Amino acid sequence: MITEHDPQTALDTRFSSPDATATTWPEGRERLAAAELYWLSTVRRDGRPHVTPLIAVWFDGALCFCTGPEEQKARNLAHNPRCVLTTGAGMLHEGLDLVVEGEAEPVRDEATLGRIAAAYVAKYGEEWTFQVRDGAFHHDGHTALVFRVAPATAFGFRKGAYGQTRWRF
Repeated sequence: MITEHDPQTALDTRFSSPDATATTWPEGRERLAAAELYWLSTVRRDGRPHVTPLIAVWFDGALCFCTGPEEQKARNLAHNPRCVLTTGAGMLHEGLDLVVEGEAEPVRDEATLGRIAAAYVAKYGEEWTFQVRDGAFHHDGHTALVFRVAPATAFGFRKGAYGQTRWRF
């Protein structure tokens, strides 16, 4: 089990309203955990970016997601594990957008995979039930690799009273 710690939190006043305050990490973490959809940004071997929407769960201090071993994002991560996950309100004048920078680490321990699989069902419902075997998720004849991205740096972009918060871990 990974122990989560409180990051350094800083409001970037250059990009914030005069009355803005830093978003707390507990609020940022809660919003990351509650989001339904995320965007994963990876880098192809030739340096071109690749961005794709996916679902994920917050588990033991990291965002966890899965993907087929032949999908572009899996191939990109095999070459370069650095990535960014984003989520947010999709609105200009309200909400909180979040960005998590880190490295995607494969999860292969079957006990851990079982707990992550249970987190998917708890968050997204029975439709997202995975069987765990051979260090991967299995569903309807397909195999999915599981990755965890613990934040190295994260950002919160509050709208309304605009505030840009940076969390360093």
